[in-house]
Amino acid sequence: MAVIRDVMPAFELAQPNSISDAQKLLEQQGENGWVLAGGMDSFDWLKDRIKKPKVVVDLSGIAELKGVRATADGIEIGAMTTLTEVVQHPVIREKYKLLAESAELVASPQIRNQGTIGGNVSQDARCWYYRAGWPCYRAGGNICYADTPEGRNREHAILHADRCVAVNPSDSAPALIALDAKFVIRTSKGERVVDAEDYFLGPDIDITRLHILRPGDLLTAIRIPSTWAGAQFYFEKVRDRNVWDFPLLNVASAMVVSSGSIERIRIAVNGAAARPLRLKGVEDAVRGKPPNATTGEMAGKLAVQGAVPLQFNAYKIPLMRNLVKRAIGGVEEATWTPYNGQ
Repeated sequence: MAVIRDVMPAFELAQPNSISDAQKLLEQQGENGWVLAGGMDSFDWLKDRIKKPKVVVDLSGIAELKGVRATADGIEIGAMTTLTEVVQHPVIREKYKLLAESAELVASPQIRNQGTIGGNVSQDARCWYYRAGWPCYRAGGNICYADTPEGRNREHAILHADRCVAVNPSDSAPALIALDAKFVIRTSKGERVVDAEDYFLGPDIDITRLHILRPGDLLTAIRIPSTWAGAQFYFEKVRDRNVWDFPLLNVASAMVVSSGSIERIRIAVNGAAARPLRLKGVEDAVRGKPPNATTGEMAGKLAVQGAVPLQFNAYKIPLMRNLVKRAIGGVEEATWTPYNGQ
């Protein structure tokens, strides 16, 4: 039976026109404040009356949070830049196509027109138990309903689960990790810059959040260095439907090949764990080897070591293994290897 809820809970709407004003508002409100970017995640929470903030801080009027700017060593993307702008920007398409490809596979054109790059990397888990208001671990309870004999867990984690088995749903996150991006955060103590991979949290660190932002913090920009500009990129997303759907799994890689061997590489996957995973062990193992099917096969097997399937998601192990293989060895040379429990 469908759940019928009342209208959205009442809240005060604040519309600052500067980063400093927005950060001060969020700092003053603490747990009672809510950041509104494109609203694609926020309005789901509000309409279902699961989240009931007292003050919603709308960032749409802050011009300095929007647009793509050249820097001395790469580019800076304002957190309120829409996914469509990211996809269409000529510099991103020319030098950092990996990000454009990942952003273009987010949801639908209508959602990309409204959704922002900051919102995409900061969205919450999509586990239906959590989103429906069940008192699970992530919501402050003492059980993971997905990880029970009766639980539905086809879309859930195969790696690094710790009580909660929900996964991170972002498509742009693994691409930004592969590009060695930096996230710029405004806090009450000033500006803080962190590596993309360190922006995300697993349940072993904080089971209630997918990222490091605390009440009062504001993601303002994402910086991509020129280090990987023009590299050999690969992005692939597997989902149930070609439009709108979140990833079952995705993979992103940036690779530089010299004299037929992999000189340097960064590779990340998402949909396998509560946080996007940079596969450092895979990077180390393939460095100096040719980017072919043999290397890819070895990398894929290494990538899924330690994976533990749930009742309905064992398919993710061969899927992740083969996505990593394709990211390194190429699509044409790769073949599907069925899951045999290893």
